[in-house]
Amino acid sequence: MSSTELPGVRTTAAVSPQVSAVRVAEGEQLRRVTLPGLTLNVRFRPPARPDLPPALYVHGLGGSSQNWSALMPLLEDVVDGEAVDLPGFGDSPPPDDGNYSVTGLARAVIRHLDAAGRGPVHLFGNSLGGAVTTRVAAARPDLVRTLTLISPALPELRVQRSAVPTALLAVPGVASLFSRLTQGMSAEERTRGILALCYGDPSRVTPEGFRNAVEEMERRMRLPYFWDAMTRSSRGIVDAYTLGGQHGLWRQAERVLAPTLLVYGGRDQLVSYRMARRAAAAFRGSRLLTLPDAGHVAMMEYPEVVATAFRDLLRDTRAAAEAGGG
Repeated sequence: MSSTELPGVRTTAAVSPQVSAVRVAEGEQLRRVTLPGLTLNVRFRPPARPDLPPALYVHGLGGSSQNWSALMPLLEDVVDGEAVDLPGFGDSPPPDDGNYSVTGLARAVIRHLDAAGRGPVHLFGNSLGGAVTTRVAAARPDLVRTLTLISPALPELRVQRSAVPTALLAVPGVASLFSRLTQGMSAEERTRGILALCYGDPSRVTPEGFRNAVEEMERRMRLPYFWDAMTRSSRGIVDAYTLGGQHGLWRQAERVLAPTLLVYGGRDQLVSYRMARRAAAAFRGSRLLTLPDAGHVAMMEYPEVVATAFRDLLRDTRAAAEAGGG
């Protein structure tokens, strides 16, 4: 394997699908990025041409870079996209410092962008990734061209009942108890439960997609740090929800300067549909796409619709920049 050395970072140009246990869709490649105290798995598609602007996709709690495999090929002609596995998820090992807070994960994304020199990027975030990318955009506006948030995990006064089990993972001891109570469940049963929670209509998942999801579930459950990463990340979301002042996520949303696209699903059981208008008011000059039949992962359920909305954002952003002489 060839390697490219950058200051403070070692990037392995490609990881063979035969070597990696992680599924790689047709046209995708993987590489490892090694920073001090942090190793990230990055999924990417070779750009259609060399002059395309960069994009970075950030998944949600319990997800991975694979969550973007349906959307990435639909945008490969307009952006040079890569999706990152957050520390402790997908094929990225846990961070050396054990920091799974929203701020810690945002710092990992910033370190990756700084080391790679890819910024400013078109930044995408789903769920927990939406909270992380909001924090990145607020703290480092120089790294973000546009921001696309799909069901972002922003604080709610009334958490949906279906989202309570996820929040309970943050309570000490609950994760180990949940692990013991569910140890008899098969990977198929676990996968069906997750799809029922995340999809507006689980029947949209193809048989091949279900088999792939079961295979990934089996792989994740073998990881010794699986429950620890889930527990600490859940605690990180809860902690972020309780932060006030300038560090509060809604306050940071108001500081985002990048043109923002917000995508909310009407059947989302984890992030309430009613938060859409509050988010649209918080992110200045944002545009809102509501999908009544979508659940929590619209980029997997309706990738074509999300891709079209982003293309519109990209077109209008470019037109505004040209009109302003930027």
